Amino acid sequence: MSFAVYHAAPGLLAELTAELGDAVTAVRDPLVTADGPPRPTAFAANVWTAPEFLPAASIGQAAKALTNIQRNWSLVPTGHFRRAALVAEKLPKVAAKPLVFGSRLPTAPLGAFTLWEENLLLASPTTSEPVPSGVYRFEEDRLGPPSRAYLKLWELFTRLGVAPRPGELCLDMGGSPGGWAFVLAGLGARVFCIDKAPLAPDVAANPLVSWCQGSAFGLDPRHAGAVDWLFSDVICYPDRLHEWLSRWLELGQCRRFVLTVKLQGETDFALLRKFRDIPGSRLLHLSHNKHELTFVRLDAGETPVDGGD
Repeated sequence: MSFAVYHAAPGLLAELTAELGDAVTAVRDPLVTADGPPRPTAFAANVWTAPEFLPAASIGQAAKALTNIQRNWSLVPTGHFRRAALVAEKLPKVAAKPLVFGSRLPTAPLGAFTLWEENLLLASPTTSEPVPSGVYRFEEDRLGPPSRAYLKLWELFTRLGVAPRPGELCLDMGGSPGGWAFVLAGLGARVFCIDKAPLAPDVAANPLVSWCQGSAFGLDPRHAGAVDWLFSDVICYPDRLHEWLSRWLELGQCRRFVLTVKLQGETDFALLRKFRDIPGSRLLHLSHNKHELTFVRLDAGETPVDGGD
């Protein structure tokens, strides 16, 4: 029977295990094995798509078993930590330079492995993400953005391979102090931000950025007209966000949505399924998310994140 390995996002192992449900066969923090082919999961940072167990009677045999498959491997420790580290030391080094936003992702196959037992490897030559442990690290801009929220969009657009184009209209709901507007305007898009608080002066001075004081939820979708992208990083309860999104889907003319779903209290999986059930959408946890998920719905014909549901 086929199986897959899911690498939990930090602090979300319990949520990932619950999300996978009865398919779960083993849990070794931060990894969860589950029967069946790989499937999109909201709480996994990375998915091992072709895992297999390999005998490893010695450290040298373990390293040779991996390099006989391919060159590049990333260790995810789950136990036998010293022995696993010694195996990793015998493998070719993998470049770990931070990504430059706007540049292409690495194309060389990157596998993941762990020492499941003292003499048994669990390894997959392919994973859903082309970076170690699914963690996207960037060369940060420490001068321009007024907050670190900009890293969420850098990561999302890098993973999507889709981003706003010059001239497209983006609504940035609750966008103060302007971390997302900074990214969007930097791509040449027109940004209209609604928030009770003003934008940072440098962002507000950008001619592509407009700001209106008000509630993010106060704009009637029927009055917004045609919109290319709707963004929201607003702190609110997930059920309220879903109701608001539903109004936009029913009454508005927006082509694409990027919304942060802030998880509060016990995770409501039934509510998350309502987000996931929206056609063409995907829920995922970004490396730069905290206790939250990112909801994405692209235009018809565009490829959802990681292949979608």
